[in-house]
Amino acid sequence: MKALVTGASGFTGSHLVKALQQRGDKVVALVRRTSSLARLTGAEPELVYGDITDPQALAQAMQGVDVVFHIAAYVDLGIVNEAEMARVNVEGTRAVLDTAIAVAPDSPPKLVYCSTIGVFGDTQGQVVDETFERTQANFSSAYDRTKYEAQQLVDAYAAQGHFVVSLMPAGILGPGDPHFGPVIDLFLRRRLKLWPGGDRVTGVVHVEDLVAALILAAEQGCSGEHYIISAGELSTREMFQILSQKTGIAVPAEAPEPLVRLLGNLLDPIGQRLAWNPPLSRERVHYIYDRCVRIRADKAKRELGWQPQAVDEILADLVAAQQASS
Repeated sequence: MKALVTGASGFTGSHLVKALQQRGDKVVALVRRTSSLARLTGAEPELVYGDITDPQALAQAMQGVDVVFHIAAYVDLGIVNEAEMARVNVEGTRAVLDTAIAVAPDSPPKLVYCSTIGVFGDTQGQVVDETFERTQANFSSAYDRTKYEAQQLVDAYAAQGHFVVSLMPAGILGPGDPHFGPVIDLFLRRRLKLWPGGDRVTGVVHVEDLVAALILAAEQGCSGEHYIISAGELSTREMFQILSQKTGIAVPAEAPEPLVRLLGNLLDPIGQRLAWNPPLSRERVHYIYDRCVRIRADKAKRELGWQPQAVDEILADLVAAQQASS
C-alpha cells in the first residue's frame, strides 16, 4: 500500500508514518517547510513540502497513493488564532477532499479522517455512541467549531459516493504527547501539587492504538462510517490515583473551583491583550467544569476488530517512558 499522511511531523502523524513503514508500506509525508522533523527520526518517508491548503503540494503528494490519512490539524484551547485554526482545520480538509477528486476523478484514493469526539458537543454526561446527534446549539471553542465544520465536509464527501472513514479519538496519550505529557512530567518530578477538576471524566487512547485503528479503518472500514476510538473513561482524579499507585507519588490536591474560575476570568483578558494563551482561561475552565463528553467505543472493537490497551497499561507506559528519558 502507498499512503499519504498529512500532519506527518506531528504527534499522531509521526507514529502513523512509522507504523506504516514497519508494515512495509510506502509512505508519503506532507510537511511544512517550517516543521520540525524530529518526531520522524528513524523514518524515511518520501517528503513533500507544502501547506495543507496548497492544492499543488497536495496533488504532488497524492500521486499514485492508495490511501490518504488526513491527520493535520490545529489543536488548542483558550486564546487561539481562530482564523488560522479555521484555515487549517476547515479549509485544509476541504483542500484534501477536493484534491483527492482532482487527481483521480474516476477513482479517488481512500480517505481516513482523524476527527475528534468533540464533534458530538457537550453530551452533559450522557454516554453516547456514533449514532448520537449533537444537541449543543453553540460551540465551546474555536477547535470545537472548526472540527465540527470539517466533519460536515467529510460527511458530504461520503454522501457523494467517495470512500472516506472518520475516526473520533478521545484524549490521545503516549510518550511525547504535547498536551497531557507535560502534566505527567510535572507529576513525576513531584512538582504538581494542585490540579483542578478531579471529577472530570474523559476517554483516553494510546497513540499507538489510535494508529492501529487508523490502519484498520483503511483496510476494513465502511465508507461513510464513524468510529469512536477510546480505550475507556476515567476521572482525572482516578488517572492520578493510578499514576500514584505506580510511582508512590502523592495525588495532587484538588484546586478550589472558585479560585480556578477566578483565575480564568482574570487571565483571559490579559491573554487577549498580549496574544498569550495562559494555562487557565474562561474556555479552559469551561472544559474543566462545565462540559462533559462521554463516549463508548464498542463499534470500533466490533466492526474493525480493534483491541486497545487497557487504561492502566496506557498510564504505566507513560510512566515508564518518562522515567526512561529522565
